[in-house]
Formats: sequence, C-alpha cells, structure tokens
Amino acid sequence: MTFINHSTARLTALGTYVPEKRLTNNDLEKLVDTSDEWIVQRTGIRERRIANDQQFTSTLGIEAVKNLQKTYPGTLEDVELIIVATTTSDYVFPSTATQIQSYFKIKRAGALDLNATCAGFVYALHVANSFITSGLHRKILVIASETMSKITDYTDRSTCILFGDGAGAALVEYDPEQPSFLGTFMDSDGSGGEHVYRTGIADQINNQPMLGNGKIVQNGREVYKWAVRTVPKGIQHLLDQTNLSLTDINWFVPHSANLKMIDSICEKTRFALENTLTSAEWYGNTSSASIPLALQLGRDNQKLKNGDTVLLYGFGAGLTQMGMILRWNLK
Repeated sequence: MTFINHSTARLTALGTYVPEKRLTNNDLEKLVDTSDEWIVQRTGIRERRIANDQQFTSTLGIEAVKNLQKTYPGTLEDVELIIVATTTSDYVFPSTATQIQSYFKIKRAGALDLNATCAGFVYALHVANSFITSGLHRKILVIASETMSKITDYTDRSTCILFGDGAGAALVEYDPEQPSFLGTFMDSDGSGGEHVYRTGIADQINNQPMLGNGKIVQNGREVYKWAVRTVPKGIQHLLDQTNLSLTDINWFVPHSANLKMIDSICEKTRFALENTLTSAEWYGNTSSASIPLALQLGRDNQKLKNGDTVLLYGFGAGLTQMGMILRWNLK
C-alpha cells in the first residue's frame, strides 16, 4: 500500500550510539569455521559492535537519545509520545519505551514498542508522521534500538557473522511549513515468516518444531531472494506514486542487512551505489537500527545535507518491508 503524505511533520533531529566492544571477522574465526575473506566476500561486513553484560536495548536507546541532545537546540520535556522500534526488548513487558521515558523523566508522554523487525525504524517514522499529521500530537521521539548479539547463536556460522548491536533516535515535530515526509510504501508477506524467526510462546508451525531456543534462525538464501526480488519493485512503486524518479533521489538508505544484497538491489533499480548510505561494514546487521546508523555516518562524512531527498527502505522478518521518501531538513 502506498501513501502520499500531505504531511505536517518534520524530522528535526538524529542521534545514534554503538557499544565500544568490537567483534571482528578475525574474532569470529576463533568461534566458528569461517574466515575474514569468506565473510567480506559474501556480506561486506568487517566488524560489529557488541553490548556488554550490563548493556541492553534500553541502555543503547538512552545513549542514542543523549547523542541526539548534543546537537538538538530544543528540549525533550514537551515530547508527547515515545516509540521504540525493537525486536530485542529488555523484557516482554514493561516496554522499552517506558524505560526510556522513565530515564529522561518525560512527563505526560505515551510510550509504546513497535516490532517490524528490520523495517522498524521506517515504520516508527510512519506512525509518528501519521499521529502528527492527524493533529493528535506535536512532538514524538522515535528510537530504534537492538541488542542482536543477545539473541544470536554463536555456534551457527550462517547467522553469527551477520549481527551487531546499535541504536538510533530521531525527533518528529509539527511543522506544516517544512514537512519532511513525501510518501511511503508498505507491504508484507506473512507466508515467508518461516525463513527468518525467533522462537517465542508458539513454537510450532504445521506441527513441526521450530528451532532456535530463543535465538535467531534464518534461511539466508530465501531472505536474500525475497529482498532482491521485491525491494526494487517497492521502490519503483513508491517513485511512481510520488511522481518522482531516481534522479530526484540524492541518497538511498536501505536496511544494511548484507552489502552484497544491497549491490544487487542497486543493480536492479539502476541506482548508483555511490549514492547509497549503509552501516553494515563496521556495525553489521543491526536490524531496525541499521538505517539511522547509516544516516548518521552520512552526516559524519559530510555527504547527507539539509535539502537532500532521501529514500529509506527497511525490509526483513515477517516478511515486512517499508519505503519512505524524506526531505532531509534537521534543525
């Protein structure tokens, strides 16, 4: 489904955080049968950041918000809603959003967690834009935070080479004069849920036991085929519905699942790889956090600038996907 936004919402601030501990490909060689060359050739990933035993999803999210505060000229006291996109919440409940609300002592703010896996940050921005454009709220704090290392099986060489930890935070505010949101496209295919999952309360599919014991299980080949087949179509659908072309897009920011996958998506869409922002090489696959981390790297490298048109595209378990076109204009 595509939405053309007559938006009154603006993305005004961004902050990120990654833990200090690094897990390199050479480190992984000591854990499983793999090699730096094999990992780089197949994924483009060189290292990941790993939360320590005292760091959790809420911890990383709090640090990302602190980072946002360093450059944001306003206050968080008037935030009306906190949305946390995550698949690795500290608890089943209470929500991670309420923990972050408590830490910053934001009064009279709603708080909720949202699980759209690797598309979570884009989904959360969409929800924030919707609430503000509808007139229900004026300022929303959006956070994507993941501690994927805590649900990764480090005896499974097909998955442990991929995942890392990190967080991103953004503010979405009422601003009818300078709205950021130009259009969105979302889609899902629940029949593909068996290709990447984490076990929970229900551990049976078609009377066959699911594997994993609470860790990630992924059929990487099937997920790769799905993404390379469907994401280019979703991008084109979004461009068609917003009356934009690839030449109107300054930066493409896909979920950084696998850099070889992104190469294939860019090839199919004929979008220049040099105009693509990613975070996987040094952070790995951080699920919902990969897109804000890539945006921050784009800012740090003086690539992404106010006035640019940016195409975000999240995709992952569910199977879920969501694309969004933004006018980049932080305060």
